[in-house]
Amino acid sequence: MLLGLRGERIAERFLRGRGWRTMQRRFRSGHRDIDLVMERRGIVAFVEVKTRSGVTFGSPVEAVHWYKQRQIVKSAQVWISRHGRDDDAYRFDVVGVWISGERVRVRHVEAAFTLPSR
Repeated sequence: MLLGLRGERIAERFLRGRGWRTMQRRFRSGHRDIDLVMERRGIVAFVEVKTRSGVTFGSPVEAVHWYKQRQIVKSAQVWISRHGRDDDAYRFDVVGVWISGERVRVRHVEAAFTLPSR
């Protein structure tokens, strides 16, 4: 299994174990995508999952730079226009997954960045 896909599955299990419900996996909007759309108690989180097998390229969470954030926001706006509900609150989370052999570490950053106001 590809490292990124494995990381997404690990992140989804991690979040579900904390009470989140999966609304959608790998939502695509043009060439952009959102790894996971999760919901818990009226909060919808657009989750970017970054997976690494080592530390050579830095923390997976740090890999979600401004350009990637902008792409996720654009995809989230499409998702909200199609599936959004008036009572929901929206946020952007990042889950970093480190896989080293059989050892796995997960870091969940809630509200890692915000939807720009218009």
